[in-house]
Amino acid sequence: MISGQSVRKLLAAGNGDSALLYLCRAAGFSDVATGFPEARLECAASLLRQLGLDESQSPRFQQSAQRPEYTEADVNRQMELPRTGFRLLTGEVQRCLGRTLSTEELKLLLGMTEYLGLPGEVINVLVHYCVERSRSRGAGRMPSMRAIEKEAYRWADNQIDTLEKAAAFMQSENRRNSRLGELCALLGISGRRLTPVEERYLLAWTEMGFANDAISLAYEKTCENTGGLTWKYMNSILERWNAQGLYTADQVRTLDRKPAGAARKAGYQRHGDTPSPAMLDAARQMLEEE
Repeated sequence: MISGQSVRKLLAAGNGDSALLYLCRAAGFSDVATGFPEARLECAASLLRQLGLDESQSPRFQQSAQRPEYTEADVNRQMELPRTGFRLLTGEVQRCLGRTLSTEELKLLLGMTEYLGLPGEVINVLVHYCVERSRSRGAGRMPSMRAIEKEAYRWADNQIDTLEKAAAFMQSENRRNSRLGELCALLGISGRRLTPVEERYLLAWTEMGFANDAISLAYEKTCENTGGLTWKYMNSILERWNAQGLYTADQVRTLDRKPAGAARKAGYQRHGDTPSPAMLDAARQMLEEE
């Protein structure tokens, strides 16, 4: 049985190969039933891992003290060996970051090639990706090697270890960022970057599969009842609609079953009335957002 959430994740990713592979696996067929060449099949499987739709996979690497500890001698040995590519990779990374790497940073870079097993050309793409992501977030500075290493673990766990897989991953990320931009426009958010909590909310609503008009309606109801954008309150509305299988504004207006006690709007509360459960919940959530 394929869940609606899985389908919505696949639709949001917009990758037909990964969707077909997921259907084959759900039906009990082997991966080769897709008829894809090996490289194409690996790209589709990699995207399923990124979407959390490959239950057979668990993290292969742990970013902890268990990883190998490289020494300065290890770095120097790699630098001196002919035709290893590590010296060339180091030069490319330094040019991309605009500075010389320290010995400790070179150890991290060596770990990406030796421990994680990522090819030099993939690491080069990874570094450029991290730099562009940092710029898009308005960080004002280059990413640290620790931040790049953290992303390298994610790529290694998802087996993004070829240029083709890296290209598929970045295409998926571009679609994700474009969707976040759409939702920010709907909610009137501009001139600043999203907080991690806000981004998680928007991505969750995207995975639920809401149409833009449904999100606009939830935003309108949130502002009416709380006086502004209250993330937890708006999320509770969308979670209720998701539980009812309502993903468009027309569906909500026709089929929404409002919880008991929520009929009276906050703007019509009379003096001396006992606050309704909905009003108390909205007030509590507004205080938590402060």
